[in-house]
Amino acid sequence: MLDIWRDLIIENPAFYIGWGGLSIGTVFGMIVYYTNFCTMGSISDFMNFGDFSRFRSWMLAGLTAIIGVFILQKMQIIEPRNAMYLTTNFGWLGNIIGGLLFGIGMVLSGGCVSRNLVRAGGGDLRSLLLLFVIGVFAFMTIGGILGPLRVDWFAIGTVNLADSGMESQSVGAFLARFTGMDLARAESIALWLIVAAMAAYIFSSKHFLKSPALLFAGFGIGLCVIAGWMLTGLAQDDFADVPVALASLTYVRPTGDTIDYLMRFTAFEYASFGVVTTFGALLGGFIGAALKKDLRIKTFANNADTVRNIFGAAIMGIGGVLALGCTLGQAVTGVSTLALGSFITFACIVLGGMIAMKVMERLA
Repeated sequence: MLDIWRDLIIENPAFYIGWGGLSIGTVFGMIVYYTNFCTMGSISDFMNFGDFSRFRSWMLAGLTAIIGVFILQKMQIIEPRNAMYLTTNFGWLGNIIGGLLFGIGMVLSGGCVSRNLVRAGGGDLRSLLLLFVIGVFAFMTIGGILGPLRVDWFAIGTVNLADSGMESQSVGAFLARFTGMDLARAESIALWLIVAAMAAYIFSSKHFLKSPALLFAGFGIGLCVIAGWMLTGLAQDDFADVPVALASLTYVRPTGDTIDYLMRFTAFEYASFGVVTTFGALLGGFIGAALKKDLRIKTFANNADTVRNIFGAAIMGIGGVLALGCTLGQAVTGVSTLALGSFITFACIVLGGMIAMKVMERLA
């Protein structure tokens, strides 16, 4: 059956990646809207109220995705090492600085990229403007005016693990490197230790277990990430004129890619997975708002609010590129591959968010 699906997708990748990615993004957007899933909100909850429920929901999404990637790998649908997260170029400094910047920017802008996509779909003009700023600054950091600075400054914090005989930057690969353990065994031990630790923490809270919306959000978003891996994995074809990259949900660079796609539509053979899932998240936000009769135009409160939000969006665009992802792209999609860089980014995003909240609290 899988071979049949693979042959169908490879025969017409534009159709399946287009409509499949749009569907995945739309479901993701609706889940975020309906459950009020918000990574920045989760940090605010535990800092202000001592409530870790939404944070546990965020972690549940990652745990679900980890298990899903393991199953997809066993079914030979994907090879995680082909994803960008497990490259042997271990940019630890970018993970740290980028994660901190993203966390700070997320707080200043009142939400991460995916949250702003859903809000924009519901008619929030603030979020629409912020998405343009995020996309532009992301591209400026990738290959624009900030590109040379990124390359020069962060080269010192990038290690080629292949020089040490390592095949990837997975937690298991590091375990094997420093213990002398067989790689396959080390990766298996790392997987089950991480799964056990995350599950023990997530399900230790009776309050969280009594929160169906948060449970649904965690499982649902994790399943969306798994669906993305599965779709792009089945589309892998080394002989294609335009190969489909193995990827799943992430929204910093895709926001810039979407702007580029809209401006240069005729230059593209078809929309990438990142672009269609970005459109899908917007559509999901629109459908969710429409069904709840919550469609309405929203704007900034005042000049100070405008400046703060735009500055935060710029920082998010820069940080997301340096860290190779965001609260979804690294903290869920990247974590699902067990890449050490993704765990570092996740921790630094949370730390950056906490710092920004403390600073804003003192300035208030």
